[in-house]
Amino acid sequence: MPEISRFYGILIKMYFIDHNPPHFHAEYGEYRAEYNIRSLEVIDGKLPGRAHALVIEWASIHQNELLDNWTKAQLAERLKKIRPLD
Repeated sequence: MPEISRFYGILIKMYFIDHNPPHFHAEYGEYRAEYNIRSLEVIDGKLPGRAHALVIEWASIHQNELLDNWTKAQLAERLKKIRPLD
């Protein structure tokens, strides 16, 4: 699963040819969660409060880039790295 961003110990990844709805995976330590790209709601799993807030902040800034990567992932094309939170 390609890593598309990393910030504050949070890894953001996306699978190739994954199930709908368009989503990404976030990992923080032993915690895992899947986020809907359009609604930014958690589909599955859970992150601690602060990590969750950072993921939401990052995803809201990069929503269009995430959707572009989702399209690439469905075609098994190379994904672009997305700028982390500063």
